[in-house]
Amino acid sequence: MPLYLARRCARPAGRIGTVAGMLLCAVLLSAPTAPGAPAADGGPAWTAAPSGGRGDGRGEGRPYFYLEGAAGTVLQDKVSLANPGSEPRTVRLRGADAYNARGGAFAVREKQSSTGTGAWIALAAGEVRIPPRTRAEVPFSVTVPPGATPGDHPGAVVVTGGGREVGVRIHLRVSGPTLAALTVEDVTVGERGDGAIVRYALVNRGNTALTPRLALGAEGVFGELLRRDARALPVELLPGQRVELTEPWPNVPTLDRAEVRLTVTAPGGAHAEASAATTFVPWTAVAAAGAVLLAAGGAAARLVRRRRRPGRATAGSDADGDAGGDADAGGDAGGDGDADGDPRSCGDPEAAGREETGTERQLARAGVRS
Repeated sequence: MPLYLARRCARPAGRIGTVAGMLLCAVLLSAPTAPGAPAADGGPAWTAAPSGGRGDGRGEGRPYFYLEGAAGTVLQDKVSLANPGSEPRTVRLRGADAYNARGGAFAVREKQSSTGTGAWIALAAGEVRIPPRTRAEVPFSVTVPPGATPGDHPGAVVVTGGGREVGVRIHLRVSGPTLAALTVEDVTVGERGDGAIVRYALVNRGNTALTPRLALGAEGVFGELLRRDARALPVELLPGQRVELTEPWPNVPTLDRAEVRLTVTAPGGAHAEASAATTFVPWTAVAAAGAVLLAAGGAAARLVRRRRRPGRATAGSDADGDAGGDADAGGDAGGDGDADGDPRSCGDPEAAGREETGTERQLARAGVRS
């Protein structure tokens, strides 16, 4: 495929004659500039865009390549490279697969990691030297494999040079049935300063790129807490990709239990819902109240212990005195037993029996019968 170079110059505004325009064009082409200077207006040193626009990245040309065909076909287009500066620029080109970064941004894979659209792209030149104030158009082709699945296959033509890298998007659709489907996953609600933040993930389960819309609501114990109508999200969700997004929620209730519900829709009939429950508690106030209660409880416990200590000492003294008195009484009782010499007081049953026998004998002698 041939490489096309076209020299361009600025045209003066207003109704100026052809001669004046040619003179101005000659002046622009021959005006001296500092070595390595970028565009005259301080713009980038070079630009890349789909062919068909102004070629300087600022015109109303195509925002990306759109190619469509059946499996097994070869599609062609051209990328436009512009050098508005006064020094020649050398850039390198390659094809790449596209994917969604974690936050949803459009990203491209490295050459060795590209196995889809990036591997199907063939460029007329892998390296191009662009003269000053010149636009170069580089043709390329996309060969769709016979076994390619229907749906969208995102890719890009990546241009690198002078410390910059630009990816010109390719929206490739392989003919056949399409499905628009997505899911909302991993919904959580966390604290964020004086408010909260809702975190969630979107997953494209279909085979077409989606531009999702999100509606957000929250219900508390006493009624509705949050209501946001559906709005477009700043992300294009590519097939098979997962992105993690957040929604801020300022002015949350101080004390409540809420259920947060997310509803996501997209063109083509895609619809998904998910929810998460959360509880709002003023932990600072709770911690302060708990500290006060603990301090009050500790003071009360110390006061009770101080009041109980004198009572315990008096009770112990009384018990000791009672025990001593009982011991003395027991000693007196023992002394009396020893002094009387009464065997019965000592619990001697044989002595008691002998005493009773002698009495009976005396009565018998006196003629008294029992």
